[in-house]
Amino acid sequence: MFPKLAMCNFIPDNAELLRFAREHGFSGIDWTITLDCLPDSVLEEARLQSMISGFQDLEIRYHCAFRDTDLGDEDDSKAAMAMENFRKASRVIAGLGGRHMTVHLGLGRKSPAGLSWNRTLRKLASLVDYAGELGICLCLENLASGWSSRPELFEKLIRKTGASVTLDIGHARVSPSVQSQIYELVDFVSPHSERVRNAHIYHEEIADQHVAPRAVDDVRRRLDLLGTIGCDWWVLELRREAPLLQTLEVVRQYLDETPQGPLLAVGNAAAKQRDAL
Repeated sequence: MFPKLAMCNFIPDNAELLRFAREHGFSGIDWTITLDCLPDSVLEEARLQSMISGFQDLEIRYHCAFRDTDLGDEDDSKAAMAMENFRKASRVIAGLGGRHMTVHLGLGRKSPAGLSWNRTLRKLASLVDYAGELGICLCLENLASGWSSRPELFEKLIRKTGASVTLDIGHARVSPSVQSQIYELVDFVSPHSERVRNAHIYHEEIADQHVAPRAVDDVRRRLDLLGTIGCDWWVLELRREAPLLQTLEVVRQYLDETPQGPLLAVGNAAAKQRDAL
């Protein structure tokens, strides 16, 4: 009835990362892969496999933070290279035994200029199928700007490509569509709540920095929503120790206030439907 709480792999020393995760009771690691650390050889894959093997008692899901790498780039060569990098990441993650992979559209861009909407839909749908054949659930994260920051476009991206969802509650809070009150947070999930597989938990993003909540009320309504839809993987997406532990304290206080667990009956039904996909 309670979600699994995960942290990012922001501690460079893997032994220290594992010690920290165990000491503070985390159940999983949201493992970020960048283009710089994407294995480029069998030897590099073996090294990554060796690192991951030390975390056997924790669930690991993967987060592909590929900046300025877009499937829908209007430049043919850049779009082709993006697809190759995402396919390579899919193969690597499958080889590690991973089953969830989060990707972005427009990461590192200030606007969608230079991107093709139709090419994005075609290529993302193709990548969803490719990852699925490898046993990976590919999830699209909503960003603070760009197409995925607009609920009406995010819905189309999910519906037309078959992708699942990583809901970033901090990005959603600062979305121009939400700030202007044209849409609400729930509009990021209501058309496809059964497809929300992961959540990124923090208060909001300011100047590309994730800010920790100061109190439960900062995030209560958003955490309530996650419970209602049955999302049971909560990544506390802070990459410094003090803000992370502050967020952990707030989230645990929230969970303590809901002793029956936040995954309500409707959430359990959604989870069953989701797992059947």
